[in-house]
Amino acid sequence: MDEGQLMDRIRVDWRNATDHAVEKQHGVSRDELADLQTRIREITEKMAADREAGNLRYRNLPTDGDMLANVKRAVENFRPRCEILVVLGIGGSALGNIALQSSLNSPAYNLLRDDLRPGPQLFVLDNVDPDLIGSVIEFIKPRLDKTVVNVISKSGETSETGAQFLLFRDLLQGKLDCRYKDCLLVTTAPEQVKADGTSVLDENGRPKHGDMREICIAEEYKTLEVPKGVGGRFSVLSAVGLFSAAMCGIDIDALLKGAEDMDQRVQNPDLFANPAAMIAAIHYLLDKRGKRISVMMPYSNALYSLADWYRQLWAESLGKKKIESGREVFVGQTPVKALGTTDQHSQIQLYREGPNDKIITFLQVEQFARQLPISNSKAKGMEYLAGHSFNELITAEKRATEYALRVSQRPTMTVLFPSISPHTVGQFIYLYEVATSYMGELLELGEKTYDQDAVELGKKTTFALMGREGPEYDKLRNEIGPVAQHDPEYML
Repeated sequence: MDEGQLMDRIRVDWRNATDHAVEKQHGVSRDELADLQTRIREITEKMAADREAGNLRYRNLPTDGDMLANVKRAVENFRPRCEILVVLGIGGSALGNIALQSSLNSPAYNLLRDDLRPGPQLFVLDNVDPDLIGSVIEFIKPRLDKTVVNVISKSGETSETGAQFLLFRDLLQGKLDCRYKDCLLVTTAPEQVKADGTSVLDENGRPKHGDMREICIAEEYKTLEVPKGVGGRFSVLSAVGLFSAAMCGIDIDALLKGAEDMDQRVQNPDLFANPAAMIAAIHYLLDKRGKRISVMMPYSNALYSLADWYRQLWAESLGKKKIESGREVFVGQTPVKALGTTDQHSQIQLYREGPNDKIITFLQVEQFARQLPISNSKAKGMEYLAGHSFNELITAEKRATEYALRVSQRPTMTVLFPSISPHTVGQFIYLYEVATSYMGELLELGEKTYDQDAVELGKKTTFALMGREGPEYDKLRNEIGPVAQHDPEYML
């Protein structure tokens, strides 16, 4: 690795999570970590074997040249006529898009003049709030012919994205007639084929595809693929997140190169040289000691949405009723986000004097894009600020909070960003994806790390309440009826 790459490396400082910083019952010891070395080596070997066998598909996204070429072709096709990009998706189909945009483009991106903005205005509709959707429609209506809609749905089975898709398809079709297909891109599961290249057939002998892929084939929509074996929360470095990023001027080659560089680091079987394994090991040991809450606190507004992305990744992957063997355990830390310095004036009161049940991870930026001086003029009681900068202030605020938490015996870690760039953000995303895999193995979840069975009941109940036909949905409608009604006896 050359000197430039070393300078652009994110680093993990875990000192303040050790028993040298906080009391033994609240921090980890080197002996405890050393005791995990053998287990970490076994997990590293297992993950390498799984990857070689074609599993852990997300691990290969940084070097997937075909996927990257397909994304770039789609961008070349849609970019010239696109002034507004609308992304329809939820959960992993949205949070990664938002995180990339928030961290790597200006906070005022959508407000910039067209000649100053590196891409189209971007709206990611990650909810079915009618006021949100309606206001975006009102805004884009005059420019529908300059709008591109990217629908992201792996199967078509998500009611939120399905409803959005139907609305925007009709909107485009009503305005543009048959030309509407030129403004629609669907990112969905690939066509189902066997090893010999022939189609997988259903019970009627017809090619079997997900509902959304079936619609795309029938309507001849342009598509990108959600890679097979990549769950939504691990998909940001695939076409799911890369299309909108590239459309909005983000360097996706550098993003993937950052992830690729991190991949080299997290293949190391030595716990003390592998940042993903160390993040998982510390969280695992402290979780066993009652630290059931994992707080991520960026000292950067740009990185705040990465904490949102992390919350889904950690919660959905690790919150499980049973481990792989089938034994009931009810594991999983609760991920929480906070913003430095804002939440020093709200949440830190709880974190210092409330239950000592948290491990807090700071995200710290060493070199911001701007150097912003504080005024040199002086006012009573504020003389100490003169001659300094906001850059110095936000770093001092982070160090002060870290110190205050240490005094209160609260374990913390820091992820240091030399700067915020596509390369460092790519490293961070890949780092935490692999840390999640390590944590899943330490918790003995195995393949359950990558499922989300507990989400399914809510999905199916929504189908039932919206009138989907079938015995399963009839049964759910009958069961939920009495539960969902507001009872006057309990209304105040």
